[in-house]
Amino acid sequence: MFKLRPFILLSSIICTQSVIANVDLNNVNLNNLGDNQPTDLKSIPLLQSLKNDNKQLQFRAPDVHELKNRYKVRTLFVESQNLPIIDIQLTFNAGSARDEEIAAGLYGVANMAAQLLDEGTEKYTANEIASAFEAVGAQFSVKAYRDMFIVKLRVLSDPKKLEPALNMMLEVLNHSTFKKSSIHLMLTNTQVGQKQVQENPSRMMNIQFYRALYGKHPYAEPITGTQRSISKITPVELKQFSDQFLVAQNMNIAITGQLNPKEALKLSERIAKNLKQGEKAKPLTQPIDKSSFDIRHMAFNSSQAHVIMGHLGTTRFDSDRLALEVANQMFGGTGFNSVLMKELRVKRGYTYGAYSSFSFSQAPGTFSLSYSTKQDQLLDSIQVAHRALVDFVKQPIDQKQLEETKAGMLRAFPNNYSSNANINAQLGSMGFYNQTADYLNEYPRLLEKMTAQDVQNAIQKHIHPERLTIIVVNDKLDKKALEMTLNQNLVPQAPTLKPPSIEQIPKTIITPPAKEVIDVPASFPNDAPASI
Repeated sequence: MFKLRPFILLSSIICTQSVIANVDLNNVNLNNLGDNQPTDLKSIPLLQSLKNDNKQLQFRAPDVHELKNRYKVRTLFVESQNLPIIDIQLTFNAGSARDEEIAAGLYGVANMAAQLLDEGTEKYTANEIASAFEAVGAQFSVKAYRDMFIVKLRVLSDPKKLEPALNMMLEVLNHSTFKKSSIHLMLTNTQVGQKQVQENPSRMMNIQFYRALYGKHPYAEPITGTQRSISKITPVELKQFSDQFLVAQNMNIAITGQLNPKEALKLSERIAKNLKQGEKAKPLTQPIDKSSFDIRHMAFNSSQAHVIMGHLGTTRFDSDRLALEVANQMFGGTGFNSVLMKELRVKRGYTYGAYSSFSFSQAPGTFSLSYSTKQDQLLDSIQVAHRALVDFVKQPIDQKQLEETKAGMLRAFPNNYSSNANINAQLGSMGFYNQTADYLNEYPRLLEKMTAQDVQNAIQKHIHPERLTIIVVNDKLDKKALEMTLNQNLVPQAPTLKPPSIEQIPKTIITPPAKEVIDVPASFPNDAPASI
């Protein structure tokens, strides 16, 4: 019997939770409860109080302190006394967009520097560095994105834990050696990744999309570089990248945790002081946009066709950014209520899922929509998706959908500061993109007061159905027929769309490509360090 008690206790908890979940407090009649139900009589006030507390629950963005760092390194700080933990994020303007500032065609330098930064210094081996962090329970990570190079440290606030972890982070940033043996090992490991990319039509499609949109711009090539380019990287280029870009004047600092503002300021100044000072990275060039359709086909033997279409978007600094986020959520965001999902899946069954997205960065990012469909539905599905985009730009915003979208975004917003790690990621992004310290508090207010006209103006300014770059990955494609279909959609009195045809869409079956893909990246990481 003793061994069964934990099971009985667990069962009691589950049953109790089930009863609580099904009680309708608004319809409970206390007069109908007999004397033989004392438990219910005692429970009702408690449940009612829980209900009232839930109504009063309010989500409030954390207070962000802008610390006056004497080394003029922007530092944002949020105090959190709940846990004895400190999160530090150093965000350098040193993403893959800076690769060719080291040498022409040397894509993948930033990513390789991030991968190898903790693989050894002049004093310590990779194992000794890892052991130093593990000994104090610290978590250390480095990652490169298109715009950013991010270094993170999470450690206990106890000085006996914080000091050695902080010293090792500074040692790695200042003295990483980028040994040839480490580079060789990384090259060997990427061969498997390259094969995976060659067999994944969706990833190949995204790579081709960026190359088609950006041409010679620094955003054109994948963050990871290509097998050809990374094979040319030596310790000399990696050390040059570190000395030029991983410097105090090219970063911002985000700190969250069990410190007061004075202590956080002291910590930030210590970090800034003990790094090479250097200079800020220069502004990125502007990509050249297109003025008409650009249709590209990638031959791939697959049971389904993969489609992405889009064009250059705008920057993170654009005042229309929030309105475009709302517009994107309405047109192709998550859920079945988006325009794109209704037209392609709900009405016609062309695909399991269709989504659109904006990327906002230092230089203009992208607007795109993508999905996969059966081969024999390809042209019809593109016509429907493109027509939906044309109508979305031209027709008035649906007020009801707008209000529902804004309400959903407001409900989801607290997820951005639901933990110390999330808060710190937001601080790093805010610091990097020069947003004000009160941005987390301003965001809900700006969203609430946004009107349908605000969204409509942003859509008509930034979304252009007449100059899309379209990448199709499938067995064969009639480009002329597709271009004719797209031009017909631009005519005000376009032909009526074909009646819906609901069919069960088969699962994607991917087979190897007919030809070997030359010079493709080893992997394709998402460029999304922070969500707002």
